[in-house]
Amino acid sequence: MARAPDVINMQEMEAMGADLVVMPPRMVAKSLSRSLERAEALHRGNKMAQWFEGIRNKKLGIVVHNNPDPDAIASALALQSIATSFEVNSDIIYHGEIGHQENKAFVNLLGIDLFRMKDIDIDSYDKIAMLDCAIPGANNPLPPNMSVGVIIDHHPIGDAEIDAEFIDIRPNVGASATILTKYLQELNIDIDSNLSTALLYGIRTDTLDFKRNTDSADLSAASYLYPLSDHDVLDQLERPSMSIETLDVLGEAINNRQVIGSYLLTNVGNIRDRDTLPQAADYLLNLEGISTSIVFGVSEEQIFISGRSNDIRVNLGDVMKRAFGAEAGGGHATAAAAQISLGVFSVSKDRQTLLRLVNEAVVKRFLGAVGVEETAE
Repeated sequence: MARAPDVINMQEMEAMGADLVVMPPRMVAKSLSRSLERAEALHRGNKMAQWFEGIRNKKLGIVVHNNPDPDAIASALALQSIATSFEVNSDIIYHGEIGHQENKAFVNLLGIDLFRMKDIDIDSYDKIAMLDCAIPGANNPLPPNMSVGVIIDHHPIGDAEIDAEFIDIRPNVGASATILTKYLQELNIDIDSNLSTALLYGIRTDTLDFKRNTDSADLSAASYLYPLSDHDVLDQLERPSMSIETLDVLGEAINNRQVIGSYLLTNVGNIRDRDTLPQAADYLLNLEGISTSIVFGVSEEQIFISGRSNDIRVNLGDVMKRAFGAEAGGGHATAAAAQISLGVFSVSKDRQTLLRLVNEAVVKRFLGAVGVEETAE
């Protein structure tokens, strides 16, 4: 055993033949960091408990973003479990469609009860919680400026002003399900197999099996949930059948692709299921020489855009905001989306002309936002 001067670093000592190198400053820093994280988690858990204590025996509406994905649904399910432990009745509310075949399988296999916004009276709830979204009216069915009790999200919000009684937004975390798992742990609420399976699947899908926007918190949450989950159900969720529409959209995406440098943009035309777009974007990102894929399509009233990127120089969420507006676009550095209203063009009878105009506008705006000239290969 020997004590070395502080000027010698760990790698140097290992190269000199040391079997074990102990760095006291590093050990103290790690210990202090863990203590601070634990204190912060306890503080957040206590604040949430206090908030729920104040609404005992009342009714909570848990609102997720439009066309919810497993992360949003699993997070809502977790908050519903917390609400139940405080004798608070709650419903999970959404708008749009659960169209992706994996998302349909997720809801059906786990028997999750969801309510469409059009089928309920939002004013009948004493309090509103927003999960996996943060601004009323922005990609969710709530009226703008509506009073909100709880906001929990992991998406970057930029300069947007957020107002709620309880706010927890962690852009460094890969999934909202991770945040809710931590609350369940802090509040000592039992996590049954169904809820654990939902949360683990939500974390895995939003982090692309821990390959995208992943934080150590995601890994520790998944490690905690893994032994509690139903792995037969997880196995079924990971191998859903591909719908005919998904296959058609993928074909259109390949045929209509425009490649400008390492950017691939493609217009798939008319769509019924917007969830087919991110699947196509994920697939096209695997093509040789492509670092960013943008897939867009048109419904009766909206233009839907989905993007994926593995280019460390590009923050796709910021690009979407610059290209299509802060209220229309957003997301993470590697995965983002935008939704634009067709407005008066939605009544156009000449669909081909409409699609051509949409293609020109989307391609021009996106390339302008990334500073690339439109010269397709």
